[in-house]
Amino acid sequence: MIIVTGASRGLGAAICQRLHNSGHEVVGLARTATDDGDVPILSCDVSDPAAVKATAKTLRQRKTPITGLVNAAGIASMNLAVTTPPHVSQNLIQTNLLGTIYCCQQIAPLMMRAKHGVMINFSTIAVALGLKGESVYAASKAGVEGFSRAFAREMADFNIRVNCIAPGPIQTDLLKGITDQQIDDIVARQVLPQRFTPDDVCDLVEVLLDDKAASLSGQVLHVGGV
Repeated sequence: MIIVTGASRGLGAAICQRLHNSGHEVVGLARTATDDGDVPILSCDVSDPAAVKATAKTLRQRKTPITGLVNAAGIASMNLAVTTPPHVSQNLIQTNLLGTIYCCQQIAPLMMRAKHGVMINFSTIAVALGLKGESVYAASKAGVEGFSRAFAREMADFNIRVNCIAPGPIQTDLLKGITDQQIDDIVARQVLPQRFTPDDVCDLVEVLLDDKAASLSGQVLHVGGV
């Protein structure tokens, strides 16, 4: 069973559908539960440690081995650092960084018993490129990268791999409020100066989940290259 956070929209929803279509058993997590699609979605606010712990208990009761965790839940706010309100900074850190940590902490023991598993966390190209107007957002995702590298070492003895995917501009709700010119400027700085789609990200998720990627852990893979 593969767990995908942020499953109700954007990349999370696309990843859920792709994995389902590929024959995986998938359970999504989102703030609002739904059971009317191909993938059941359990209610879980990843920024709430108590909610994540309770959800992990529910998943444990299913008695189905968890082989993968994809932490796709995230929020963005494009502001200069000096004009970013404290509550926005707190929400970014709480959801993007701490939400990822909470999910890894709670799901890891379920994988450790089986000594097998793959975790994929999401960063952003804004970290590597130091994008203007994304300082706090980039800081929250830089934390995800640092955590993932160290956590990969902690999990290595249990045959659990931990990697990050850092996309450039992907057409999802996170791009609301960003102009086409701004997107083009970011894309031009990529090694491959072209726009990529959710399908491209899903391709990479499938590669990392596969045993053929058994040699990859503690890595940050940039969609488009930096």
